[in-house]
Amino acid sequence: MQEPTLSQMFLNRLDAGGDKVKFRFKRDGQWKDMTYAQAAKVVRALSAGLYSLGLERGDKVCILSTTRVEWTLVDIANIIGGFITVPIYHSLLPDQVQYIIDHCGAKAVFVEDEMQLMKIEVIREHVPKLEHVIAMTPIPQERLESAGGISFNELQKRGEAFLSEKPGFIDDIAMNQIKPEDDLTVIYTSGTTGPPKGVLTTHAHYQFIVTACIQTQDLYEGEVILHFLPFAHSLGRVEQFIALDVNLLQAYAENINTVPEDMVEIKPHIMFSVPRLYEKFYDRVMSMVAQAPPLKKKIFDFALRTGRDVSRLKQKKKEVPFFLNLKYSLAKKLVFDKVKERVGGRLRFFISGGAPLAREIAEFFHAMDILILEGYGLTECSTVATVNRYNHFKFGTVGPPVPGVKIKIAEDGEILIGGKNVMKEYLNDPEATKQVITEDGWLKSGDIGYLDEEGFLTITDRKKDIIVTAGGKNIPPANIENMLKTEKFISQAFLYGDRKKYLTALITLDRAEVEEWAKEKGISYPSFEELASSREVRELIQERVDAVNSRLASFETIKKFVILPQDFSIESGELTPTLKVKRKVVVAKFGHLLEKLYEE
Repeated sequence: MQEPTLSQMFLNRLDAGGDKVKFRFKRDGQWKDMTYAQAAKVVRALSAGLYSLGLERGDKVCILSTTRVEWTLVDIANIIGGFITVPIYHSLLPDQVQYIIDHCGAKAVFVEDEMQLMKIEVIREHVPKLEHVIAMTPIPQERLESAGGISFNELQKRGEAFLSEKPGFIDDIAMNQIKPEDDLTVIYTSGTTGPPKGVLTTHAHYQFIVTACIQTQDLYEGEVILHFLPFAHSLGRVEQFIALDVNLLQAYAENINTVPEDMVEIKPHIMFSVPRLYEKFYDRVMSMVAQAPPLKKKIFDFALRTGRDVSRLKQKKKEVPFFLNLKYSLAKKLVFDKVKERVGGRLRFFISGGAPLAREIAEFFHAMDILILEGYGLTECSTVATVNRYNHFKFGTVGPPVPGVKIKIAEDGEILIGGKNVMKEYLNDPEATKQVITEDGWLKSGDIGYLDEEGFLTITDRKKDIIVTAGGKNIPPANIENMLKTEKFISQAFLYGDRKKYLTALITLDRAEVEEWAKEKGISYPSFEELASSREVRELIQERVDAVNSRLASFETIKKFVILPQDFSIESGELTPTLKVKRKVVVAKFGHLLEKLYEE
């Protein structure tokens, strides 16, 4: 019997949901609801609307937008109509947008707003295959027409008219014509080096991985998930697919800056995120504790110690003794429940992926009754290869493989991934495909790691990022960078020292914490840049670096460092849209500062 396609799965779910709420999103400061039945009508109309424009099955349709309900609706419309969704990060520059649209040969693009529309106008003559532009939010009619675009509502109207003449047209495609081996999506990797590659996957790839992921976690129909990760990232995309298949109520953060407020209002049960959210949350909690009166600090320390004792027992699946449980109940009432209220009060767990999560962060939050389950995968393996389970986890690891996926470690330590989740190919790039998929079908991850006796995978670093010192020592930078980032006053850290006698680092500051510290100490400078370069701040950061060095082998210690007054960011080019550091860019911009440390 043929496995179901995503088109069948999603349309069946929407049709069966009726008047129950499926989507929740903010408009003009108010939360709005959309039912399953309303969503089913919209996605059919959008899909038929694309056919009314002349698109055909297998055509590629780009989405250039932040995370919003319309993104999901367009994606489902593409899936049930047999179109191939090509996501584009809203933060990309016009030439980067042009590369993706041209490379994949998209016939249509959905743009979020006027700012994204302007990018298309700039590149329009360089993407001859692009025929249609659809605006997802209201743009003045004259402005839209001058750019050769149509509105979201207009596309729906055209689709409704199309279906009035051909009722059942979309359903026949979704239910009968689309096959598991049909192409589903092209996701362009964010590219820490070189131009992005288009990862082509099929319905079968994501149907397999969605089913496997659901088997690993306790997910319940009707629970609330809050989306804020970019759907242009494969983790955000698989999160969306899982939510659709399980019938979760899908809520959308208003924007990345409102996530803390949205969590309190929406009260999610489950959330997916990258480590940067947890790092910021950790910094915020520690900053509040640092500013608290002595009695509150003592209460927090008592609660955290108690929580850590309970956490250690839970990790070993041991029973919590009666008196420790009493102390833990008190700790929850005095401290932990208040912290949990900041994530809505009913969160069961976070899923973390996209970058390594510091073990200290996971253990800290588990002590406070907030569980973060770390997973691992690549866009090239349909997002997921391993994940920790709700009742079976080890902090510092990325969990065991999901059902049906195999992991093996090559002789040089590289992680190899095998299973039905390994991509079809890099679009239009057979040579690159050959380089990452072995003849017997294993995907070369480019990551170094090891499996323990229980099959839990630990990632030590990216293969290409490992620092080899002049003395021949191999040092994975990620672990040391994570240790630095969990220190107070430090925001980001970048380790350097390939073929050098010792390690150095770039360090960026947590501006709010440093300014608060300076205020308490009565230290004043005309600007933050001058404060950052001051002797006092250097001594402050040296203390934090010394604290990290005390936990490292001598060859791993940081001998010298440079403090940058500004954080790494997407806008300034040091971070990818998924907040990974572009190591080559950082070296190109700041390498001269690091090299000077070896001259002194």
